[in-house]
Amino acid sequence: MTPRTESVSAAGTVPAANPHRRELLQSVVDVARAIFGAAASSVFLLDEEADELVFQAVSGQGEEFLVGRRFPAGRGIAGWVATSGEPMVVDDLTTDSAFDRALAESTEFVPGALMAAPLISDGQVLGVLEVLDPSPRARTDIRELDLLAMFARQAAAALRVAAYVPADAGAPGERLGPRQRADALRLLDSLEQLLREPC
Repeated sequence: MTPRTESVSAAGTVPAANPHRRELLQSVVDVARAIFGAAASSVFLLDEEADELVFQAVSGQGEEFLVGRRFPAGRGIAGWVATSGEPMVVDDLTTDSAFDRALAESTEFVPGALMAAPLISDGQVLGVLEVLDPSPRARTDIRELDLLAMFARQAAAALRVAAYVPADAGAPGERLGPRQRADALRLLDSLEQLLREPC
């Protein structure tokens, strides 16, 4: 796979050059990796026009070179999660037919297990949060998958806030309604509390 590094719009809702988005996504993967005791964590955002998932933040193995890499949105477990909108845990990837080993090998890290959850906001899948080789307890406890799904929902709402640009600023953006903005700000606060807790 040849890496492509064009910016992703996440279905037109996330500005390409947004330092707040980059910082937010890096915080998300760092915290997810710590919470689940994982070897690595990554966030992919969906580029609907190209029908591709794009690495936007990586913590752990591959963080030096994976950001910006793209792959077809229908490939692998991340593709399945993005398409289905459902979280997934696989304790043994050698037996899972959805796992794309060639794709994993192209990232120079082939995990033995993973957990993945969709980033969903207002019913729209923005991307996928994955944790690779999480601790054995994390991948065998259904409550841990629920926690990952909840964390991914919070991250997606926060991502919407990071994408918000006032209409009078002269830049493209999407105006959130008062309820959605209040919900997203509350979820941002939850993320901040998670960041402050010792892992």
